[in-house]
Amino acid sequence: MNTDIITVLLILSATAILLILDVLRIDIVAIGCMLALGWTGILNPQESFSGFSSNAVIAMLSVMILGRGIARTGIMDEFSKFIIKKAGTRKRNLIGLLSISVGLLSGIIQNIGAAALFLPGIMQVSRSTKIHASSLIMPIGFAAILGGTLTMVASGNLILVNDLLRNAGHEAYNLFSVTPVGIVLLLSGIGYFLLFGNKILPQKKVGETGKTDQEKLVEKLNLPHNIKFLKITGESLLAGKTTEDAGLWKTYHVNLLGIAKENNVVYAPWRETKFEHGQTLALLGSAETIDQFSRDFRLDDHSDTRYFSDDFNPKFSGFAELIIPPGSKLIGKCLREYSIRKRYAVEPIILFNKGERVDGDFSDVEVSPGDTLIVYGRWVKIRDLKENSDFVALTSFEVNKNDKSKTWPAIGCFVFAITLAMAGFSISLAFLTGALCLVLTRVLSIGEAYESIEWKVVFLLAGLIPLGIAMQKTGAAMFLAESIMNVVVDVHPVFIVLMVGVLSTVFSLFMSNVGAIVVLAPLVMGMAVIAEMDPRPLVLLAAVCAGNSFILPTHQVNAFLMSSGGYRTSDYIKAGSGISILFLTITVLLFYFFII
Repeated sequence: MNTDIITVLLILSATAILLILDVLRIDIVAIGCMLALGWTGILNPQESFSGFSSNAVIAMLSVMILGRGIARTGIMDEFSKFIIKKAGTRKRNLIGLLSISVGLLSGIIQNIGAAALFLPGIMQVSRSTKIHASSLIMPIGFAAILGGTLTMVASGNLILVNDLLRNAGHEAYNLFSVTPVGIVLLLSGIGYFLLFGNKILPQKKVGETGKTDQEKLVEKLNLPHNIKFLKITGESLLAGKTTEDAGLWKTYHVNLLGIAKENNVVYAPWRETKFEHGQTLALLGSAETIDQFSRDFRLDDHSDTRYFSDDFNPKFSGFAELIIPPGSKLIGKCLREYSIRKRYAVEPIILFNKGERVDGDFSDVEVSPGDTLIVYGRWVKIRDLKENSDFVALTSFEVNKNDKSKTWPAIGCFVFAITLAMAGFSISLAFLTGALCLVLTRVLSIGEAYESIEWKVVFLLAGLIPLGIAMQKTGAAMFLAESIMNVVVDVHPVFIVLMVGVLSTVFSLFMSNVGAIVVLAPLVMGMAVIAEMDPRPLVLLAAVCAGNSFILPTHQVNAFLMSSGGYRTSDYIKAGSGISILFLTITVLLFYFFII
């Protein structure tokens, strides 16, 4: 064993220890690994930084952009509604249905593409059901990886194995040769999370609320958060009155968010607007006060109204906390004089005037510098407030930019990218072409495309890819494989099958799954000859187990989903260890008894 192999093994060990102990961010560990290989002279600078131009990293960048483009159309919002309708709000049902969906899709397209396509929908399901995203994302990500074993074109390692077999003079496998194994693995993985998910998935830490910024604001200021829709019928006593006449603020402490009639919607209507028969009102307040108001004025419940659609969904509207800065045109005036409703179509909810909280009707209270105003409105209007020097917005929010008119261009770009990949072009070339098409068709601007990239993931993969190159270049990978294989060469065939699976699994944690099968395939063929076994199924076994990468977030899918789920390396070790053992056990048994 030469010094280069020793150096690479030391760097590999240090990297593994740091990833497992989770003392540093994983991208920092990966960058340190990359630089260590360069400074020790194992790799030249071009090789050290080759990860940034690798197919895996370019593919990752591309699917992030494609995922943002699909999310922009709102398609996945509709998907999330469908999932919730079918599965309800039970976590087990959601995990089962989402996992089956993404797993089956991963059998047709690359698993990273399936994960990118489903992530926006998963996040929307999480928000709608109040189930923490960390309870959903990891099972769905693992299902995407497992789905990559359903066909011979579902993952790079399985695509490559046929080329390696042909080059060695062996017959290639057909498209569905691996499907029975893939089905068992996918169903077993889903069952694993359904049975043990509550124990192995990361739980909320003590004191962690898991609440959104809006929920925290509502809780902190005890804001009204019940929105109800009422209709003014012919028998109603409200027609002809204004909000002040009806005592909406002063008597009932209810805020009027909008009025709709015959598809004409007015948000935060002017205080002098008179109510009319046939109008539907969107009211904000406590359930008791709104019900009392409804009874007093003989209003009908109209919760199924189509007029307001999703206007009062947290994605489109909410509360905003505004500070009145020195120099604001509002200083010395009251809200009635400033006409905040007419200017910005937002409804004032609470005013903190000179440190005192003022509820109800504070339209005539003179505003002072440093006062705080809480308003409710659509984010697009609150953005206008934020851009005005008269206010300083303290609440973080994102204006929803869904554009259904871009649905078909976005779908077309995604399908085009998948078609190119299935036609034999490299995944990176195909997906980056699809990403460029999104920009050219104006689904996304180039700035939005750059913003969609999670650079932590990019540096993680780019930093670890050179480690795989170093293991191949120095012979460290071959040294490890041969050392282990020499131990089992004269034992029962089942142990050879097991060792092939273990080696492939270990290699996939620190190398790309494609790199792992490139290194192992020649060695496995040689071992098969010595043991007088058929090399084809052993090589296929190694290729399948190259996808058994759950213990560390180094697989492309795990790296892609890590930030969205808020996971740490320890979370993958805890949940991934069991499923890795299950994967290995099932694969070895199926191959030994039915294939080899």
